[in-house]
Amino acid sequence: MANVCPYGRFTHAVVRGIPESFGQRADGGEGVEVDVAKAQRQFGVLTGALRQKVGLQLIEIPADPELPESWRIEDIAVIQGDTALITRPFKQQRRAEAEAVRRVMNELNLTVVEMGVEEGGSGGATLEGSDVLFTGREFFVGISKHTNHRGAEVLADTFRDFAVSTVPVCGGSRLKNVCSMGGPETIIFSNSEGAKKTQRMMEQLTDHHYDVLTVEEDVAANCVYVRSPAKVDYLLHPTVDECPNSIPAFQKLPDYTLLPTACSEASKLRGALSSFCLLINRKLNYS
Repeated sequence: MANVCPYGRFTHAVVRGIPESFGQRADGGEGVEVDVAKAQRQFGVLTGALRQKVGLQLIEIPADPELPESWRIEDIAVIQGDTALITRPFKQQRRAEAEAVRRVMNELNLTVVEMGVEEGGSGGATLEGSDVLFTGREFFVGISKHTNHRGAEVLADTFRDFAVSTVPVCGGSRLKNVCSMGGPETIIFSNSEGAKKTQRMMEQLTDHHYDVLTVEEDVAANCVYVRSPAKVDYLLHPTVDECPNSIPAFQKLPDYTLLPTACSEASKLRGALSSFCLLINRKLNYS
């Protein structure tokens, strides 16, 4: 498993609009009070940055009010190379979100792999993309209430050219609540005790040395890094209002174009910047 695919080389972003039902739960449980209009504005800024500043081709799936959590499109597929694994979210009510995503993956001529029904019920495999960190060299899969070991096994079986390690999620509801990629060799971690524990476990599981960028606020641990087709390093990160103590850490990144991007409404739902997009490279050889 010596494959290396330098992280961050993307050409397309697939997003899904914010529905009027934003803030409600797919399983009908008690929702969270949010400002839907503000969330939609923040979504517009994010998609505008990806398209106009970073230069990605943007594919937007229309919002569906019957699927209140469908804006979390990151959960619905794990994509590497020309393969898209359609995941199986923990909440059964969210599994209908896959239909529109599957259609776009087919339109992009990706090889679509289905997790399938497995044995069904709570005993089956569950996997959500927000629990998956791909570094370009290997996968880390967070074991959480959303993702189980069987789901990680399906991912490993799908992407056999890469090592797959599992880590318990400590200090966050999903792995990407505590860490994300900040560059081809850099992982951003929150400074929380849970994040530090996750970091130590990941360091024990890998043979590769990654640079670590530690940020003070939990929300700052989730960023979106893209090396654009124009070969510019972009980092979308939460704004100074959301993480004032973490901005100096981002400013230490050499030769990056920093794009502060508000995510306050999604944060109320334990969402993050990466929740909104599936990033894809359809020109696999550009450097």
